[in-house]
Amino acid sequence: MSSPNPSGNGTVTPFQEPTSAFSSVDELAQALSDERYVTDHGLATTLYLTLKLQKPLLLEGEAGVGKTEIAKTLSKILDTPLIRLQCYEGLDAASAIYEWDYARQMLYLRSLEVTGGGMGGARDNLFSDQFLLKRPLLQAIDASHDRSPILLIDEVDRADAELEAFLLELLSDFQVTVPELGTIRAEHVPIVILTSNRTREIHDALKRRCLYYWIDFPTFDKEFRILAARLPEVPDRLARQICSFTQGLREGDLFKPPGMAETLDWARALLALGTETLAPDVVDDTLGVILKYQEDVDRIRGRRAEELVRLTAAASAT
Repeated sequence: MSSPNPSGNGTVTPFQEPTSAFSSVDELAQALSDERYVTDHGLATTLYLTLKLQKPLLLEGEAGVGKTEIAKTLSKILDTPLIRLQCYEGLDAASAIYEWDYARQMLYLRSLEVTGGGMGGARDNLFSDQFLLKRPLLQAIDASHDRSPILLIDEVDRADAELEAFLLELLSDFQVTVPELGTIRAEHVPIVILTSNRTREIHDALKRRCLYYWIDFPTFDKEFRILAARLPEVPDRLARQICSFTQGLREGDLFKPPGMAETLDWARALLALGTETLAPDVVDDTLGVILKYQEDVDRIRGRRAEELVRLTAAASAT
């Protein structure tokens, strides 16, 4: 772990990584494509600026549109560790940043008592690196990294608003203050990606520190390209029918329209069943793969499913 290392003016500038691993937006887009992540030019540009400017990136959009997958793909492209903080209600600093290993500290003290070891330096040893449990935010700025890791703060909107206060220091200066140890600063500035399903608004103070991009549901053409890239074994005709069907679902009044993740899951399920073309009975039997609320299943099953199947058959024939 890095230790406080103040300069003459009391400030520390983190080690500066190369401005970008890519010489252009198109080069980054091609690297994403090589890893079977289909993106548009706007998102590729925002990702390029995230790397170039060393700014955190806040991605918002419906669940299942590929926000988390971006961090995973960048980790592969850059061959760098992916550190993930999965947010949830009640997430606190101990779970997100660090905590002391009290059980080991007690064992250490008892061992000193048994062996008659000196207690003079016991307190200093108690609050040293060996007893510090590093959680994702502290792991991301740890000095053990030989390059910038990817820090994925996933579904930040699910966490309590108080967590955002913990993030402000990290995202502003890439540092964390541990009272017993001092201020720990990143030697390799992490590449930070935050995702949000927008179940609540993110505070402006946090947004100001980030670049921003909204990922919408894919168009038919983009969805077909993603499906073809991720699951090339799906026959072209069936792939077009699947994409046409899910596009039709998103135009309806559903509580939770299917995202790209559900489209891929459904394609895998249909392949497992040996399906060659969509039929109403197959759709009815597999709606639970793409729809996650019973109200939505009831709304689509039967007549609406038959109508969408007819439309998909017409679309795949053109």
